[in-house]
Amino acid sequence: MGWKLADVELDSRFLLGTAGYPSPQVLRRAVEASGAQVLTVSLRRQMAGGGNAFYDMVRESGCRVLPNTAGCHSRKEVLLTARMAREVFATNWIKLELIGDDYNLQPDPMQLVDAARDLVEDGFEVFPYTTDDLVLATRLYDAGCRVIMPWASPIGSGQGILNPFALRTLRARLPDATLIVDAGIGSPADAATAMQLGMDGCLINSAVSQAADPVGMARAFGLAIEAGRLAYESGIMARHDSAVASTPVVGTPFWHAS
Repeated sequence: MGWKLADVELDSRFLLGTAGYPSPQVLRRAVEASGAQVLTVSLRRQMAGGGNAFYDMVRESGCRVLPNTAGCHSRKEVLLTARMAREVFATNWIKLELIGDDYNLQPDPMQLVDAARDLVEDGFEVFPYTTDDLVLATRLYDAGCRVIMPWASPIGSGQGILNPFALRTLRARLPDATLIVDAGIGSPADAATAMQLGMDGCLINSAVSQAADPVGMARAFGLAIEAGRLAYESGIMARHDSAVASTPVVGTPFWHAS
């Protein structure tokens, strides 16, 4: 089922992170198994590790690259990292991460909107990582971010969706925004639930890279995301307080043994 992400036509709604895999070979196989067409890359982490071979592998995958500003704690750091990423990867896409708390890696709401506005004015297509707060997400959308990336729970926690009501509200109140759940997804069931809530996609890293079998888990997530979206589009049945027979019995003859 095709869809548009910032004017780019894609088939997969799975965005895959590239950090923390046992080896480049496992990462390569996980990318293939996932069906993902967008890979996130941390410019700062790869520069620290001298990642030319890593960059080559990402380019050879044929996937679109979404660089991020992981590790940034100020607007100045964000702008510098984003501009470097634009030169390295030849893309105006940037995943905006501006961390305000080092314990739970929660984004800094005070600086996030201003940084997003700076980047939009500088020609970037900004994908801001944020909490599931409606007001903050609305401010980001008004600042020019067509894609919003709310968390399900803190990064790498694997806690799944802590507040489904909040994600459902974001979908209802921001009908024209592209919503990608980012952070906290722990299992394919969590991803399917996010998609059934109306999210447009999921960005997942730790739950794949830290699995006993990252390749198998990547495939599992790909299938779950596809199934969840199909369920949302097909119309999930309403819940009832009491049992509802699937087969009507009124007017149906009953035969009794004599």
